[in-house]
Amino acid sequence: MTVEASAEFDPAAAEELGEGLRDNVKRAVKAPPEVITHLLVALLAEGHVLIEDRPGVGKTALARALARSIGGEFSRVQCTADLLPADVMGTTIFNRTDSTFEFHPGPVFANVVLVDEVNRTSPKTQSGLLECMQERSVSADGETHELARPFIVLATQNPAEYEGTYPLPEAQLDRFMVSVSLGYPEPAEEAAMLDLHASADRVADLGPVAEVAEVIAAQRLVHEVHGSEALRRYIVSVGAATREHPGVELGASPRANLMLFRAAKALAALRGRDHVLPDDVQELAPTVLAHRLMLTPGTEESERRAIVSESVAGLPAL
Repeated sequence: MTVEASAEFDPAAAEELGEGLRDNVKRAVKAPPEVITHLLVALLAEGHVLIEDRPGVGKTALARALARSIGGEFSRVQCTADLLPADVMGTTIFNRTDSTFEFHPGPVFANVVLVDEVNRTSPKTQSGLLECMQERSVSADGETHELARPFIVLATQNPAEYEGTYPLPEAQLDRFMVSVSLGYPEPAEEAAMLDLHASADRVADLGPVAEVAEVIAAQRLVHEVHGSEALRRYIVSVGAATREHPGVELGASPRANLMLFRAAKALAALRGRDHVLPDDVQELAPTVLAHRLMLTPGTEESERRAIVSESVAGLPAL
């Protein structure tokens, strides 16, 4: 399978790539289909993913499976209170042999970076990591070091445990394109998983079904997906509706609308279309917008997605 960037959009190319990646990940990870789809949306739209879930549901396996599926490099950062920005981004070390300074890259220099329990590290380290995510480069001693391509961060946090954590403020949550939750599998699926994973690491058995160059080419294809003026106005209306919801103090920002537009283009490409439909926007709106909202006092965190869904449902059909 080869994805080539060209002046003419090939609807089948990104769809074929997405199906191959999705099927390969599913061989090793029991995750809801929509979670895998939205993970691929973030990958092709050059965004990042926040996974809010409890320990032991497969977050690390999901990240490793994605990296192996694209033949990319995987790294993991275990966040702790004493983690320093240099531990993530890298540091400059003096080489006594030739009396020069050498930059030693940190774990962020990989294609797929799992940042486990991001809310357990200090705000300074969080800020440095999120700057890398935004700029896709690291600056050290006046030099800029470009990160790998493709580059995607999967950051996790446990929504049920807050002791000893530094919650991400809304401005930093806004850096993540999508927020997903794997949840617990169905009993039958969990029983099957026990059988499959008892004697072997299923992720380690995965081989690549695509190359990083193909993913980069598919990312370029996503830029060519068409979004009509009416569609863009519809996305703006969705964002505006969240700002007017009584349970929201601060609704979706213009950047949130831009992320929704980019994600919708990636979803359209994964489904073999060269244009975005309102259905793409409606499907992705809760995943892209819910974690960005600042809720009014008294509004439960569990209502975030419902608020976005209500906002979308209240709009006239396009």
